[in-house]
Amino acid sequence: LGFAVHAANGVLFGVAFDAVRHRVDVDQRRLALALALGEHLALWPFISLVDRDLVTSPRAFAQATYRHALFGFVLGRLA
Repeated sequence: LGFAVHAANGVLFGVAFDAVRHRVDVDQRRLALALALGEHLALWPFISLVDRDLVTSPRAFAQATYRHALFGFVLGRLA
């Protein structure tokens, strides 16, 4: 179930990224990275709905930040 949710979220993020990149005049690599990290920062507090201890963990936050940055980097390079 977790994999399916993450895959669907990635698809929706890609569609949103494509819509935004056609409307703004910004390098797509920077845009993808900024959007991925912005999404991470905006939605991080909602982790507490799943695991209250995880939201207060600096290691979990750092790992999720790294993963979102990697996703944004790869998306920007492939777009």
